[in-house]
Amino acid sequence: MNAALSLRTRIFADGADLEGMREAARNPLIQGFTTNPTLMRKAGVADYEAFARAAIAAIPDRPISFEVFSDELAEMEAQARLIAGWGPNVYVKLPITNTRGESIIPVLRALAPHGVKCNVTAIMTLAQLRAASDALADAAPSCLSIFAGRIADTGVDPLPLMRAALEIMAPRPQQELIWASPREVLNLVQADSIGCHIITMTADLLAKLGGIGKDLERFSLETVQMFRNDALAAGFRL
Repeated sequence: MNAALSLRTRIFADGADLEGMREAARNPLIQGFTTNPTLMRKAGVADYEAFARAAIAAIPDRPISFEVFSDELAEMEAQARLIAGWGPNVYVKLPITNTRGESIIPVLRALAPHGVKCNVTAIMTLAQLRAASDALADAAPSCLSIFAGRIADTGVDPLPLMRAALEIMAPRPQQELIWASPREVLNLVQADSIGCHIITMTADLLAKLGGIGKDLERFSLETVQMFRNDALAAGFRL
């Protein structure tokens, strides 16, 4: 855990379980929170606004993102304005396109003059990143989330793309890059190595942070001990 504290990349907890979010808020490593409709559904959230307001009340001192869910650009803008009004620490997540592949850049341009803090999500190409960055050039503080983990799932190394994204965003210091959908703790170390501002991590990954910097000889021994103990517990015989 001490090794994780020395990293520059800020960790945002990704989830929608209110009790889990309250617990994460007590962790000094967690500097923000993100949610999405999929996580909310998985957590059994039935009332979107009630959940969001409860989360904001529990976590008033760090950034927290809530996503629009309309598929129509005009309604996305209306939902974004509504969500932004829930609190000064709220960022509005907007997917880079709707389900028909229509760009939401017009929505970002419409929101930019009104102080709405945006978190543009599901970005996977530099063209998408550049368009969103340009649209928010004169906007309030904003985040651009590249789904590096999903890019890696296609067999493509996301590191070059993430480096290029940081270069594109560099002239706009109010914009921060998020390494989204990480698959392993190594992704935190990679994000830190290139100066990525933020990484989102689920509870499963957060639970592994204590392993950063762990002695590998010791880790090997613990693994052998686990195998032996499980064999005994199962009562295996040959």
